[in-house]
Amino acid sequence: MKQSFLTHLHRYGVTHATKLLLAVSGGLDSMVMLHLFHSLKFEVAVAHVNFGLRGSESDADQQFVKNWCAEYQIPFFTTRLETNNYATEQGLSIQMAARELRYQWFDALLLQHRYQFIATAHHLNDSLETALLNLARGGGLEGLTGIAPLSGNRFRPLMFATRAEIEIYAAKNEIAWREDSSNQTDAYQRNLIRHRVIPELKKINPALEMGYASTVLKINHDLAILTAEWQQWCSTYTQSTGAEVKIFKEGVQPATLPHLWRILRTYGFGWEQTESIQQAAVGQPGKIFYSATHSLTVDRAYLIITKLTTPIEAVTLQLSSGKYRTVDQEMAVQVDQVPFIVADQTVAVLDHDKLAHELVWRSWQPGDSFIPLGMNQRKKISDFLVDAKVPLGLKRNVTVLESDGEIAWLVGFRIDNRFKITTNTRKAVVFSITQL
Repeated sequence: MKQSFLTHLHRYGVTHATKLLLAVSGGLDSMVMLHLFHSLKFEVAVAHVNFGLRGSESDADQQFVKNWCAEYQIPFFTTRLETNNYATEQGLSIQMAARELRYQWFDALLLQHRYQFIATAHHLNDSLETALLNLARGGGLEGLTGIAPLSGNRFRPLMFATRAEIEIYAAKNEIAWREDSSNQTDAYQRNLIRHRVIPELKKINPALEMGYASTVLKINHDLAILTAEWQQWCSTYTQSTGAEVKIFKEGVQPATLPHLWRILRTYGFGWEQTESIQQAAVGQPGKIFYSATHSLTVDRAYLIITKLTTPIEAVTLQLSSGKYRTVDQEMAVQVDQVPFIVADQTVAVLDHDKLAHELVWRSWQPGDSFIPLGMNQRKKISDFLVDAKVPLGLKRNVTVLESDGEIAWLVGFRIDNRFKITTNTRKAVVFSITQL
């Protein structure tokens, strides 16, 4: 067990010089992980979370881990979390709330004490259970690989081992541990998989875990090939400008539907939506699709993905030098004695004396109109944006600068002709917009 453990660590670049923080609950798996690291002379620290879900049992778990660390002089960190309250406030299940809270705390400890990884005691059976859950929920190919041994700053040093091997090691080394009573109930989906589904599958293959490990290896090799092909497709048919992602329509064909889905899913679109989007790309320009976080507009030559934003709360600006912010933009105001003209759509230079003392920066609204620079008649902003070929998905992000009820600047596009500087301008005000 120890040799396999060391081999697994070295495969992922973890040595005795690596600063590790171990997540230890007091249960069998985490206590075996702690014992392995300690017996192999690794310098580690322990982080224990008391979720406060099992009353005195939770407190006893905390005291157990604390005492173990004190006996072996291992640095110990602990926190108590209001899991139930957080779950209610965020609309999450208890399990998801506990996961979010503990990793927020782990990440804070890593940053504060400069640990390289948080090590959790997930093992091969946990990965198999995750894969079966993903399969039941209709997950993609990656979902069948279960839990990755290493992802970001999260390391799973027991991912090579089965639960049975961990139990044998604990028995041989007389490792004490605490049993979590919630592991015995089938109320949780993972426990249902563990107690009911896997025993039936093991009747077909007693070495189920090893068979699954072999499957994961093959899937990862296939994924490497698919990823390389997908990246080539992305470099040919996609373009990112920061505010939006464009997918060239010529790259959207029935044969490339998997490629399209691999990029759309990162923006929250599902497989069924992807099928509809591919069909709409053929002859439905102007159609818009929405995920929870993004919109996709079928434009003339592209599919355009933009992040969903809510109309900004109106911001009042003073006619003096300063900076003002919305959620994702900043507008700088600079009063300048010397009028000048600038050819930059992110900058507007307006006549100071034609502006009100207070200005309003807000989202544009249907019915808004202004007199674009160079014109002498009003034009609706909606028509201006159509003429400027602004994608539907980006129109909702457009803002205006209003002076005494009149729009002085369609921000990022055109100033109003009435507020331009002239030969009679004595003082100018420079407005510049920056994306945060």
